[in-house]
Amino acid sequence: MAENNDSSVDVPEVDATNPDRSGRALRGRRLPIAKKQSRDVATVENRAARRSRRRVHPVRSTFTVAAVVGLVATVAIPAFAAVRGTSADAMTLQQVAADNAQSIVVASEVGPASLDRSGFTATTPEEIQKKKDEEAAAKAAAEALANRISASSSTASSSTSYNQSIPLVAPGSGLVRRPLMSFNNFGTPYAGHRGTDYMADRGTPIYSVADGTVVASSESGPGWGVYVKVAHNINGTNVTSLYAHMDWGTRAVQVGDTVSAGQLLGQVGDTGRAFGTHLHLEIVVDGAYVNAESWLVANAG
Repeated sequence: MAENNDSSVDVPEVDATNPDRSGRALRGRRLPIAKKQSRDVATVENRAARRSRRRVHPVRSTFTVAAVVGLVATVAIPAFAAVRGTSADAMTLQQVAADNAQSIVVASEVGPASLDRSGFTATTPEEIQKKKDEEAAAKAAAEALANRISASSSTASSSTSYNQSIPLVAPGSGLVRRPLMSFNNFGTPYAGHRGTDYMADRGTPIYSVADGTVVASSESGPGWGVYVKVAHNINGTNVTSLYAHMDWGTRAVQVGDTVSAGQLLGQVGDTGRAFGTHLHLEIVVDGAYVNAESWLVANAG
């Protein structure tokens, strides 16, 4: 009976006398099985590694997404807060504008103010100093004039008090009256002198020669000093009369006043270019100067 020998399971005997040879033969015969097992083990390990990587990837992705979301939140939240703050401020300004609409409208309509340079024409230190000097001189002149008027008013007051009997209207009748009720003598005529000088004491009353309207009245006439000028219409003839060198503060009429023949105009003085107290009377008929005394002799009643 034949023996059934399975060559796949037969294990060769080891040659005791030559163990090295027997071992090499054994290893040589088992090498294919070892390689196969190694490949199987590697395959199993690769599969396990792939499964492990597949399990790790979702966790890593989740962590990455969380990190990105955190970064975006870190940047976006302050920006969002800033935007919300700006919006809040804008709403606050709108509320203020709504509560005070009038002031907002006025502010929006305000334009650049125009600069008035009428008082600031000087552009250099010299011009500025010159401007200051002129202003100081004008102020000094005004003060001097005020003091002089005040002093003359006091004098006039004393003169008026001294002449308590001065009548407001000169005696007489007719369209033309004499300007003085009395006088001492006539002044000496000289070339270029267009009036007649009646020498009289200070404070002597001066009256209008006829009805008319005051066209000039001043405390500082050109050479005339204190004077009054009246326009008349006498029987269709245009006549003007001028009374100069009156005393300070004695003028009794102003420009535009209507006066009657013989009405008080002022008092005799020596203001302006005058030597001694007297009345300088000028008469102009239809634009031509005439001798005042001759005209009075011909017309005064």
